[in-house]
Amino acid sequence: MAFRRFYAHALRENVAHVLFALAACVSIVAVALICVFLFWSGLPAIAQIGPLEFLSGSVWHPEAGRFGVFTMIVGSVYVTAGAVVIGVPIGVLCALFLSRFASRRVVRLMLPGIELLAGIPSVVYGFFGLVVIVPFIRSSFGVQGMSILAASLVLGIMIMPTIIAVSKAALDAVPDHYYEGALALGASHERCAFRVVLPAAASGVMASVILGVGRAIGETMAVVMIIGNQVRLPSSILDGIRTLTGNIVMEMGYAAELHREALIGTAVVLFVFILIINILFSLLKRRAK
Repeated sequence: MAFRRFYAHALRENVAHVLFALAACVSIVAVALICVFLFWSGLPAIAQIGPLEFLSGSVWHPEAGRFGVFTMIVGSVYVTAGAVVIGVPIGVLCALFLSRFASRRVVRLMLPGIELLAGIPSVVYGFFGLVVIVPFIRSSFGVQGMSILAASLVLGIMIMPTIIAVSKAALDAVPDHYYEGALALGASHERCAFRVVLPAAASGVMASVILGVGRAIGETMAVVMIIGNQVRLPSSILDGIRTLTGNIVMEMGYAAELHREALIGTAVVLFVFILIINILFSLLKRRAK
């Protein structure tokens, strides 16, 4: 009987091991297939157009055979940077408040709202920006309203739930004796939270920032609705511009031949862009350790 129980337990462990390994392999294969498709379809178009012309060209005119994505790279960088400036400080401070300052009752009240914020569809955020933020910018600054600032504000709100949830989990995982030891040395509650607990959770906080940046770069629908979609170099954050993702979603439906391949090449640029950002964050994370 004991041998049978041992055998059944070992069999369950082996089956679970195989299932987990298969799940991991499926994820790796899916990423590999996406990479193969993007580079197989996009690199020939980039080579045909010319890498320098494609990456540094500021004119996107498919009818004339001009495919330059530099303005869209700039637009993606501006919007992502604006979202990070808005969303990351607020998200991290909110996570620190929920983890170390708020009472349990306040946490119970706030967490469902944050989770609800994370579940709102992108198009709803875009509609909110279109009817609230864009008119506010238009009336405040006397511009058209659809701008980098509007997109950055909406994206900043969109990435906050992810940053708050991941950062709070990292802060909650910090051992209590870190905090207690700092208190015993005479530090105040605020000093313990900001100078001891937060640095100890830096790895998890950095992971939340990476996820937030990835969400901001990859967001399409909300950005398309409120950014203006103008292929030009902006002179201020109140100008409209087009992002890499917006360019793909706006033109893929009717694109053909080289135009379609150039859009896939745009996706390759976006993929490499995200990869570079992840590598840079990983390097910063290692340096922090």
